Amino acid sequence: MTESLHWIKSSYSDNGGQCIEWAPEHAAAHGVVPVRDSKIPHGPALAFPAQQWSHFVEYAKAQSI
Repeated sequence: MTESLHWIKSSYSDNGGQCIEWAPEHAAAHGVVPVRDSKIPHGPALAFPAQQWSHFVEYAKAQSI
């Protein structure tokens, strides 16, 4: 399943490979956000409900200065 998705990384991901990728089209179509480690593209992906992912992103933004 994960190979057919269009994965993207954050524009802030130039940090030496410590990044995650997510598939926004899948999230928009299915309400589930698949997330994976960018260093292991054929490895497992976690799936989060879109609303919880959105809360996580907002929290992370609020923590960064």
